[in-house]
Formats: sequence, C-alpha cells, structure tokens
Amino acid sequence: MAKAAKKIIITVDGYSSCGKSTFAKAIARELGYIYIDSGAMYRAVTLFALRRGLAGGGVADEKGILAVVPEISITFRHDPETGFPVTYLNGEMIEREIRDRQVSDNVSAVSTIAGVRARLVELQRAMGAGGGVVMDGRDIGTVVFPDAKLKIFMTASPEVRAQRRYLELMSKGLPADLEAVMRNISERDRIDSTREVSPLRQADDAVVLDNSDMTPGEQMVWFRELYKKRINEG
Repeated sequence: MAKAAKKIIITVDGYSSCGKSTFAKAIARELGYIYIDSGAMYRAVTLFALRRGLAGGGVADEKGILAVVPEISITFRHDPETGFPVTYLNGEMIEREIRDRQVSDNVSAVSTIAGVRARLVELQRAMGAGGGVVMDGRDIGTVVFPDAKLKIFMTASPEVRAQRRYLELMSKGLPADLEAVMRNISERDRIDSTREVSPLRQADDAVVLDNSDMTPGEQMVWFRELYKKRINEG
C-alpha cells in the first residue's frame, strides 16, 4: 500500500449488519488509521436512555433524552488484546452492553432525535479532524464528512444480514432468535431510510459494495484496488 500517501478520511455507510464495522476495522488496521464506530456512539446514548427509563419498546422520550444529553460522555480506548478501540460511556466500558438486543430494538428511535444526531455529529467531526480516520455508520459520507476523499456504501441481502447478526450474537453468548433478528433488521431499514433527520442514503460519489457473496478477504482485495485508484487521483 502507498504508506507515504497523504492520510485521508474514509467513510463506510450502509445498512445494518452488512459488516461495516468489521470492514472498516480491517481498513484502519491495514492503513494504520484510527477507526471510529459511529454506530457504537448511538448505541451508547440508547443504553444511557434505557437505564434512565427514557426509552423502551421502540419508543424514545425525546424531551427527556435531550435534557440529559449534556451528561453523556462517549470515548474510545485502545484494547491491546484486539488492537481496536472499545466504547466507554461516562468512563464505563460498555462494548458488550451496547450489542444487547434491547439496545438494538431501541437505537433507531433514539437516533432519529435531531438533537442527539447534532451532538454526535459534532463529536465525530472533532474525532476526524486531520484525516487518517475510517468511520462507519449511516450518514458519515452524506452528513458528517460530505467532502471525504473515499466513500463506500455497503449493502447485502436482508437474509444474509440477518444470518450474520444472528451468528454474531450467538458467538458472544447473547440470546438470539433468527426470526426476531430478521424483523429487527427490516424495521431498522425502514426507520433509517425514512427518518426526517439524516436518513440513510447513498452519497452521490460513494462506491457501492454488495458483499452478500464476498468473504472478508475478498472485500479487502476489492478495497485495495479502490484505495490505490483514489489515492493516485491526487
């Protein structure tokens, strides 16, 4: 890879359970970039809201959540065992808690709140200042970093995504039901694509990656060619 190349911002947007985080982490590791999981930030706010009784059943108390947003501090710390950052909420490591099904069932409702998105976009832009960052999410290439040098939009069939999410939960020892996971993914797709604030959409200059039938290794081969081409464009 062109290690001497100027460090750029790389955005990876797409539908839930497409493997965005795994892909973005692999890119960051290969390039020596910083990986920022924007989805984990929204999950952290959702966990906070659940603990305060401000969310549940797919419904969020917008007024109540906005009142406590100033109390929320989200940071990432390097995990020497995995080589990747893990999520902390007000100093508490919550990487496992934010992957729980209850958080998954409520994160879309919380993330549609304009004030929450505005605050997290502010934090994300600060984290990405200076380049050398890979960030994945729903609106990174359209809202957070619209001028990013390289934008990728990931997709895969709903069935493939549900199976991946189910296996991920099982591997972490978390309760999982494939039909419930499929319903959750379908509902998140609907909410993410139709929300008024920063809806999920492909940026005009994003390159689409449908990884339904691709292995992680094949995805990286695809990325290397794309990265080389984009860097050489100057």
